[in-house]
Amino acid sequence: MPQSQRIAVLKETARGETRVSASPETVKKLVALGAEVAVEAGAGAVASFSDEEFRNAGAQVGPASEVLSGADIVFGVQGPDPAALSGVKPGAWVVAIMDPFGQRERVDAYAAAGLEALSMEFMPRITRAQSMDVLSSQSNLSGYKAVIAAADTYGRAFPMMMTAAGTVSAAKVFVMGVGVAGLQAIATARRLGAQVSATDVRAATREQILSLGAKPIFVENVAGIEGEGAGGYATEMSEEYQKAQAELVSSHIAKQDIVITTALIPGRAAPRLISDVQIATMKPGSVIFDLAVAQGGNVEGSVPDQVVEKHGVKIMGYSNTPAHLAADASALYARNLFNFLSAFWDKEQGGPVLDEEIGDAIRLTQGGKVVNPRLLA
Repeated sequence: MPQSQRIAVLKETARGETRVSASPETVKKLVALGAEVAVEAGAGAVASFSDEEFRNAGAQVGPASEVLSGADIVFGVQGPDPAALSGVKPGAWVVAIMDPFGQRERVDAYAAAGLEALSMEFMPRITRAQSMDVLSSQSNLSGYKAVIAAADTYGRAFPMMMTAAGTVSAAKVFVMGVGVAGLQAIATARRLGAQVSATDVRAATREQILSLGAKPIFVENVAGIEGEGAGGYATEMSEEYQKAQAELVSSHIAKQDIVITTALIPGRAAPRLISDVQIATMKPGSVIFDLAVAQGGNVEGSVPDQVVEKHGVKIMGYSNTPAHLAADASALYARNLFNFLSAFWDKEQGGPVLDEEIGDAIRLTQGGKVVNPRLLA
């Protein structure tokens, strides 16, 4: 009988991080696979998962030093500090959202420590990996939260209301960027009763926008409208398209009450979508929620975790939006990690064995070296 793999679940230490990388549900499933699971005491407290629930699911619960001792796999939401991983087995996997481009020194430190770092946000967007896609699960919640937070800050009603005292007009919501977060933002704003429009650089999103009952706003007959790169991610727009889009947005944005921006390009600063000049055209009391604020921002003047008022418009955005929905974000993320491990679990080996397609895509370090092609280019 092969020795069972030990999975360590750590308490997150990054500022503002409320999520945890396992739930009692996934611990129970991991134990059923044959794994031994150890959870750091208090790891799930903010996400509403108690130590007792983890114990009842079959996990050992204790201090970090005990949890890490002899670990084959370390789970994290954000990549843990390599210096804090003493006691793990040589070559242990570290599975987390690594931010490899922004945290390259940390990646190098994993390599130096002989750890095998696996970056969940590098998961290829292929059909069989959909259930492992942490970016999608977390972005979906981010799109929802952006609308809810913007609605609260807006201070007016979203749906049209006809009363004896008069009619309240429906809020006008404009979503810029129709990926997973944008689609959820559209759906949430529609459920709240807003009049919703949306735009994206990918022409294929027009049908998705229409299917959710929103109005598509697209630049026509300008090169760059496809805007789709490898794996379904948006690419940077052509200069001609950027100019045409800016003109279209400027005329449309002036009529909006709420704008949600969601545009991100992997490995690069967030593209600027809204300028100070465009903000000045909006109605006083309008709200912009910048979901890309932590990556440099889509909106000129946006500041993480602050509400900035410019020209009477409130601009906001969270540095870690999913962390504002700790319980659900943790539950979904934990399922992503379980789905990932269970898909590659080899009973004869007593643990997961990665294939080339997914393994090569997400593996950052191995054998003391940085090995991922995206980091070596």
